[in-house]
Amino acid sequence: MARGFDIAASPRLKAEIWVGAYLRRCTSAGAFAALSRRGDASAGAIFIEVIHDKGCDLWAPAPLAAHRAFECVLQDVDPLAVTERLENEQKFDPDLWIVTLEDRAGRAFLEDDERG
Repeated sequence: MARGFDIAASPRLKAEIWVGAYLRRCTSAGAFAALSRRGDASAGAIFIEVIHDKGCDLWAPAPLAAHRAFECVLQDVDPLAVTERLENEQKFDPDLWIVTLEDRAGRAFLEDDERG
C-alpha cells in the first residue's frame, strides 16, 4: 500500500539550499535580501533580520518544529537590539546563518507552513 507524504518523516532541505531559494524569493518580490553570515551548509540554524519603516524584526528557528519553521522573536525594535540578540546566538551556535532583508512594509516572505 502506498504511503502518503509525511513532512515529519521527510528529510529537511540543507540550510544552504533553503537560504539560496529564500534569497531568490525575496529579490523576485522586489525586496533587497543579502546573506550577512554564512553558517554550516547542511544544518546551520537560519535567522532572518527584516529591516523596515518601523524598525527591525528578527525571525528565528521555531523550537521543536518538525520542518524548517520560524517565529518572530523581536518585532519593531531598534536594529541594535537585533544585532545584540544575534551576537548572543552566535556564542551558542557558531554555525548559524543570518539573512538580512530590507522591505519597507516589513514582509518576511515566509510561507504559511514556514511560520511556527
